[in-house]
Amino acid sequence: MQSWGDESRFKIRATATTPTKSGIVGLIAAAQGRRRTDEIEDLAALNMAVRVDQSGSLLRDYQTAQEWQTKPNEPAQLVTRYFLSDAAFLAAVESDDRALLENIAEALRSPAFPLFMGRRSCPVHPGLVVGVTDSGGEQSLRDHQHWYASAQHKRQSPQQVSLALYRDALAGESGGVPRQDVPLSFDPQHRRYGWRDVIRCEDVVLHNPEGKERSSSRDIYFETVMQA
Repeated sequence: MQSWGDESRFKIRATATTPTKSGIVGLIAAAQGRRRTDEIEDLAALNMAVRVDQSGSLLRDYQTAQEWQTKPNEPAQLVTRYFLSDAAFLAAVESDDRALLENIAEALRSPAFPLFMGRRSCPVHPGLVVGVTDSGGEQSLRDHQHWYASAQHKRQSPQQVSLALYRDALAGESGGVPRQDVPLSFDPQHRRYGWRDVIRCEDVVLHNPEGKERSSSRDIYFETVMQA
């Protein structure tokens, strides 16, 4: 379970289909022991890329909230929260400073504060850190050959799978999709987010030995939807 809010308003708390930059930066900041009022400009400046290993499914949860200790007679408020269920992503943050990346990796392995994937009800997997490489973020995700999908998903997929890949647009690069998820401040009294452009790159193609063999009568539309 995970939830990456980027356009939530009032009593409807949505989730993005991929991890947000604010969510990844928040994970790193919490692991390093930073408070919500601390500066995060150095982390927000990191370039980010995400590979979609398993898109999962959208889950809607109705919840009620009530200040029963101070206002026991007030009616409960209905809140709708969305989550991604059974999704798997491989994310990379990029910097020219390898020492900084090593520090981030170590902090994520031994975090100062508990880590969550967007919400406190979504704790991270214990094997959160894959490693540190000398390649850029996009190239590192292309070179990583392990596919983080469930056994059932692998069996239902073809022997050659295409995984979506997204990255931050370079300065002056066109064709990106704007997203307002760059954290400028996590201060609860004054949260602020900036904009970035996200580029959809060429898919990463991996071999899936557990997958189904292609046949002349295969349903191309079904295969495409299963990998979307």
